[in-house]
Amino acid sequence: MTTAKAARDTASEASPARAPLRERLLDAAAELLEQEGVGVSTDALCRAAGVSKRSMYQLFQSKGEIIAASLERRAPQLTALLIPPPGDPVTPRERMLYVFRRLEEAAHDPGYRGCPYLSTLVELKDPEHPANVVALRQKNEMTAFFQAEAERGGAADPAFLARQLALVYDGAAARAGAGVDHLDGLAFNTASALMEAAGVRK
Repeated sequence: MTTAKAARDTASEASPARAPLRERLLDAAAELLEQEGVGVSTDALCRAAGVSKRSMYQLFQSKGEIIAASLERRAPQLTALLIPPPGDPVTPRERMLYVFRRLEEAAHDPGYRGCPYLSTLVELKDPEHPANVVALRQKNEMTAFFQAEAERGGAADPAFLARQLALVYDGAAARAGAGVDHLDGLAFNTASALMEAAGVRK
């Protein structure tokens, strides 16, 4: 499933017409950002949410704030989609490989557009943009997850392995999202080989 759909499936089941304006705007932002990127216009955003610009600006000071709030709102669902729950699976190697297994499953969806946090960082050049702050925090949290598991698994250099795995994840997500490659085990096997070389065998 697409990352936006995964977030929507765990959100409120209220009909769009009855959902609070803020929720409608954030749902519309999640959908449009995945399809069109951060360059989506405020007009398109308001049309998709079924709200007026006046209502939008009563809730948010700018489109940038909406993007940031949408990314923030989706974070728990996307984390649950990619990061394994505590203790399942048990071994550090399997816990790290879980991320790449879920990535490859998501990438099979025809609507997959890659990692929304990476896309935001690439499109928005201002490091102080509120959406970039949210996106960078999420990317750092994934790298921190890799490093913690690499340490538990006895990697020779846990921090370096974590950066390697983050690079594989982002590269695979970007290529699959752009439609230039089919993963089909590519990300999973590359991550596995890196763990093996780093001494993480369990």
